[in-house]
Amino acid sequence: MLDIRPNPDIIRIPGSRVPVLFGSGSIEQLGRRIRDIGGTRVVVVSDTGIRKAGHLDRAMRSLYEANLPTVLFDQVVENPTTRTVIECWRAAHKFPPDIIVGLGGGSSMDTAKGFNFLFTNGGRMQDYQGRNKATQPMLPLVAIPTTTGTGSEAQSYALISDVETHVKMACGDEKTLARLAILDPDLTATQPRAVAAATGIDAITHAIETSACTRRTDASRELSLRAWQLLSGAFTRVMQPQATLDARLDMQLGAHLAGCAIENSMLGAAHAAANPLTAEFGIVHGMAVGLMLPHVIRFNSSAGTNAYSDLHEDATVLADRVTEFLGVAGFPNSLRGHLVPEDALPRLAAAAAKQWTATFNPRPVGETELLQIYRQAW
Repeated sequence: MLDIRPNPDIIRIPGSRVPVLFGSGSIEQLGRRIRDIGGTRVVVVSDTGIRKAGHLDRAMRSLYEANLPTVLFDQVVENPTTRTVIECWRAAHKFPPDIIVGLGGGSSMDTAKGFNFLFTNGGRMQDYQGRNKATQPMLPLVAIPTTTGTGSEAQSYALISDVETHVKMACGDEKTLARLAILDPDLTATQPRAVAAATGIDAITHAIETSACTRRTDASRELSLRAWQLLSGAFTRVMQPQATLDARLDMQLGAHLAGCAIENSMLGAAHAAANPLTAEFGIVHGMAVGLMLPHVIRFNSSAGTNAYSDLHEDATVLADRVTEFLGVAGFPNSLRGHLVPEDALPRLAAAAAKQWTATFNPRPVGETELLQIYRQAW
């Protein structure tokens, strides 16, 4: 069993290639750690919400104290597009940096990775859709999550939407893996409750889907299990008005381990079904995956096998537990509750069937099966 505790030194997690600095106040070490990596000129990629929360000032102060020239791009938007990445490139490419810091949620880290592709390899983001399309070396990345959801700091993929086609492109390359992830639970204390809820449900979905997908390995199964134990034990506690440091520590580490599990395996039909809901109806990703997940679990287990046995001996109980978490989060637990009309379900199923993650679901799904799942969720 993985047993990872806060540590003032960099640690390595079995099954992950990303070294981690984990503990309260660890962001104060940013400048020194960048020096250790060999960085001398820094681009920081973040957003205005992180600035308002004061976290950007802490990061910039650490860089200043380490005498590191820095350029800042803090205009990241939720669900970043190719336009966002180009704007980041325009702000920083003439500087030029030799190391990148992604500070924020998954959108900031994805934008930082997108900038890395364009700055080091040129071209357009569309050139990098898929896996290992970059031919030139890339800059080292320091990833600092301020939410407890995406696990992007542990992954080699950037999710960038094509502003012209609205397709969410998965651009992956092992060279984008962070050289260091800094997990500082102090940074998650300022999350609005709605953000903590959505990102927490997202992380829980990552732990559950990676545990059952067809690409799972012995390493990913261990990561998924430990992530589930941490997240399921902490989610209700972190939703309280005065969440404890221990709860925030468990959520942040659980989200990271779930991200490591994705890097070692893949996701499933809950993510495939969620993406069209976000694209067409604007349902926040964490809400969308959480809503679909109990129905996907029941579908995957309806043939008499339990693909989720690593996490629970009864898949129905596991599905019910996810529904309970939706209640704790205050999220609607039906598509009707999100004002999705019934006549939209067939086209949602058609779109979900084209999602890459659907191909890794433990039980094969196509348009017909996904429509069945949507109807159960409606």
